[in-house]
Amino acid sequence: MRTLFVTGPGGSGRSTVAAATAQQARAAGLRTLLLDAERLDAAGHFRREALALQERAATALDLFGAQRLDDDELTPLPGADELALLTAVRDAHRSDAYDLLVVDLPPTAKALATLALPTQLRRYVRRLLPPERQAARALRPMLAQLAGVPMPAQWLYDAAAQWDAHLAGVQAVIESADTAVRLVVEPGPAGADALRTAVLGLALHGLRIERVLANRVLPQGSADPWLASLAAQQDKVLAQWRGEGLPVAEVPHLGRDPRGAEDLAALAVPAPGDVPPREEWPITDRLAEDGLLEWRIPLPGAVRDELDLVRRGDELVVTAGQFRRIVPLPSALRRCTVAGAGLKDGELGIRFTPDPGLWPQERPTT
Repeated sequence: MRTLFVTGPGGSGRSTVAAATAQQARAAGLRTLLLDAERLDAAGHFRREALALQERAATALDLFGAQRLDDDELTPLPGADELALLTAVRDAHRSDAYDLLVVDLPPTAKALATLALPTQLRRYVRRLLPPERQAARALRPMLAQLAGVPMPAQWLYDAAAQWDAHLAGVQAVIESADTAVRLVVEPGPAGADALRTAVLGLALHGLRIERVLANRVLPQGSADPWLASLAAQQDKVLAQWRGEGLPVAEVPHLGRDPRGAEDLAALAVPAPGDVPPREEWPITDRLAEDGLLEWRIPLPGAVRDELDLVRRGDELVVTAGQFRRIVPLPSALRRCTVAGAGLKDGELGIRFTPDPGLWPQERPTT
């Protein structure tokens, strides 16, 4: 199944375009499912998950004399909507009933945070409950007999393993070769700034843009000077986007808010196109020149003053504007120290020096 995430700045018309995309795909013969975060029962999903976790932890809760929560007193916590949407995405992929999944995401910044959530939560769970700590699980039955009660640590690790598997399934969908993002923006100064920010955030998280839909494009040749001026401004922005190599398609302004299937069809949004290949972050071998390795990260639209890098063990914390991502270093670079970094032509190059104490040494010839 292919997945198309639809997002854009607030007020750009992304929900309308998502609905029009799904309708167009159905008309083209694709079995299509449209998911909308606002129509999901996030509260019900949260209550079910919380009660299930409470049931798994029943022994530990009773051991400590904790009072259990009832269904009617559970209210969703921040992030419940996003987790409900991601769970629905994962569940849809377990079905063979559809060819295409169109997901109407929140505005861009929140959408990127949502798509990054599985990776971040998996990292948190693994840091708090490292799987290797379960090596002593064989001793727990004996300890439980000595103590006379079940060991509470076991359910905690089991719950962590279940959550990790759950999040891994969602992460697999987001990182799939059949998943891409459709960006919806209005061509104008504000839209241009929003698009630059969105492209940067998507690149940092390794998400691919299927198409940029310039929404509410005005017709040319209006007799009204004000409308003609706005149309000329839009045309200039569209030419700039195309000059930057962005896959732009235009969606016309209907002169009214679209309502119903006929208006959605009139928007004539393009059918889902090919998913571009994932852009890898290559490591360049420069040992022959200056003894360095360079890791190149594509960050189109990045500004030097808004970039920040921090090495934390075997991870690299990359901050670009309002976005941040923690990425594991490739195995070759874990045996190196950071020697510097530079931004050139929309690409961040991070230079590493092999650590003599960790890097394999050539055996002396005899």
